[in-house]
Amino acid sequence: MTAPKENQTARRRAPAMSPEQRREMIIQTAIPLITEYGSAVTTAKIARAAGIGEGTIFRVFTDKDELLQACMAEALSPEHAVRELEAIDVSQPLPDRLAEAAEALQAHMDRMGAILGSLGHRGGKHPGTVRGAGRNESTTRIRAALAELLEPDKPGLRRPPEQIAALFIGLLFTQPRTDDEPDLTPQELVEVFLHGALS
Repeated sequence: MTAPKENQTARRRAPAMSPEQRREMIIQTAIPLITEYGSAVTTAKIARAAGIGEGTIFRVFTDKDELLQACMAEALSPEHAVRELEAIDVSQPLPDRLAEAAEALQAHMDRMGAILGSLGHRGGKHPGTVRGAGRNESTTRIRAALAELLEPDKPGLRRPPEQIAALFIGLLFTQPRTDDEPDLTPQELVEVFLHGALS
């Protein structure tokens, strides 16, 4: 009699997910697979990686295309980047804050690039975050979070924090690539941004 009770207790520790929780879990499992396999990834492969039956996917997504679009929207969403920026300790010196911000935003760009590289060639509909108002809203939210990081140093800034944030994002997102020089590290990029090109 003891064994069945223990089994029942074990089962209670893993309550059933809500449809939204299951949807999120499937998306988070699928994104790395889509990055690796592109649109050729199968729902069976995603289901195996998630530890669920393939039919479970179709209880929360109409079809594979809806799942792929949801994964693209998630990868392009600014939510994760904004959370990372908001978690940075504003009591740190400004260069350290900006270096952490650069790392968070570069990770965000890498994530976007990986998904767009895998799925961007596909036809059909794309989420609003890919272009137009969605992209503008994403940039605005990231810029506002970055401006908050600059706020403690506002008296010493040449321009308002919002404008400095926009300049920093512009430098970060358009960092030129050269064949014979490695990319700037976040710390190097911050040094150039704050102190210019002169050593």
